[in-house]
Amino acid sequence: MSLEAQLETISKEFQKVQNDLSKAINNQQKLQSQLQENEIEFKLLEKDANVFKLIGPVLVKQDQAEAKTNVDKRIEYIAAEIKRVEGQIKDLSERQDKKRQELQEIQIKFQESKQK
Repeated sequence: MSLEAQLETISKEFQKVQNDLSKAINNQQKLQSQLQENEIEFKLLEKDANVFKLIGPVLVKQDQAEAKTNVDKRIEYIAAEIKRVEGQIKDLSERQDKKRQELQEIQIKFQESKQK
């Protein structure tokens, strides 16, 4: 494979990893936002406040303890998803660094071959 073809291939791979990393970071930000919303949800609620659940087009009264349990489960799920996405971001960052290094090495070889 020629240096030019290698350069193009690695460049495309690098761009793909960058796009995947960007998507993962956006996903993490959305999850962080959801986590904050859910954590705040019951902190502002008074002890004797009514809680309603939206089921289709109807609001149905719900026990506050049951609603809190549901929110706590949602918080656990979101926290686990954040942890998973953080692992994905770490992996993609490492892959991006490797591809960047490969790209730089091929670019140097390509420049050297052009100077000859």
